[in-house]
Amino acid sequence: MGLQVVEWRDETGTEIVHRWPAYGSGEVRLGAQLVVRESQSAVFFRDGRALDVLGPGRHTLTTLNLPLLGQLVNLAFGGQTPFQSEVYFVNMRTFTQLRWGTVSPVIFRDKELAMVRLRAHGLYTMRIQDPQLFVNTVVGTEHRYDTETVGDWLRDFIVARFNDTLGEVVETVLDLPQHYDELGAAVKARLQEDFGRYGMELIDLLIEAIVPPEEVVRMIDQRAAMEAVGDQQRFLLYRTAQAIGDMPGAGGEGGGAAAAGAGIGAGIGMGAAMAHAVTGAMSGQQQQGGQQQQQQQPAAGGHCAKCGAALPAGARFCPGCGEPVAQAASHCTKCGAELAAGARFCAQCGQQVGAEPEQPPADQESQDEPQGDSTG
Repeated sequence: MGLQVVEWRDETGTEIVHRWPAYGSGEVRLGAQLVVRESQSAVFFRDGRALDVLGPGRHTLTTLNLPLLGQLVNLAFGGQTPFQSEVYFVNMRTFTQLRWGTVSPVIFRDKELAMVRLRAHGLYTMRIQDPQLFVNTVVGTEHRYDTETVGDWLRDFIVARFNDTLGEVVETVLDLPQHYDELGAAVKARLQEDFGRYGMELIDLLIEAIVPPEEVVRMIDQRAAMEAVGDQQRFLLYRTAQAIGDMPGAGGEGGGAAAAGAGIGAGIGMGAAMAHAVTGAMSGQQQQGGQQQQQQQPAAGGHCAKCGAALPAGARFCPGCGEPVAQAASHCTKCGAELAAGARFCAQCGQQVGAEPEQPPADQESQDEPQGDSTG
């Protein structure tokens, strides 16, 4: 009977645990050779109980190397008694290029954009730290366990910790690129306990991208374009002039109906743009003219011709007596000279505007009258 050798080679590069034999229990003789490679560990089971974890090298299965076997096997056959057992080969290398990502969008409260739905994805690397704990808590009795199987439920851990950390590190999606390393380190720190609970170690976690929906990206692009334009009125005039220059070649070399249609379309667009620009310019000029008119308008509107009260600018009636301003005197009441707008005294005789002319004394009037002939 030949020498019995138990070993396993990972031909796919994705297997984490491989069970020998695949189903049931294998018959192992004392003295059989168990070969464990540098990147492997072997968990030896007998009657459903883990007896030992064997490291790299060639192991002869005897009671010397596995002391517990002395209590489990019958030595009546000279130490060559076969017994039923299983061996779980655990791949101890670092598994790279493992991907994670959000299955459904994450609702994120953004200080700039209010509510935003985000998707994220990236890479992570891991390795088995405690082979026996991993086999007992994760693998169980399965004959094969690979990175695809473990990745399905590890992704849920990563996404859950990512969602919890995102709102603590980032305030707006506009600042996301500068926080990728910080966010990845924070998520990795929270995942170490989750991985260690199952005998695994998280080596690296990278965030490749965190992106909002396409419609939000388009709105961000439009906002950036508006900020880049600066003075929109000048930009609109520039685009209008550019459209006028491009009109002769709008139809290409073919000419005909296609050229005419292109010319009409360019003319309509140019007309709409020009109308908008002219309207904006005229509105600005009217506003500027109104401000200048207000600055040039006198603060006062003269005095009432009836009561002498000061008239506000633009008043149609006197606030003191109610006399219509249109009926106010435009000539001096004493000498009849024309009064300047807003004048308070006559420029010819000095009479106060709105005051009644002084009456000469009665004795002076009698002296001024010609005296008649005293003789009859």
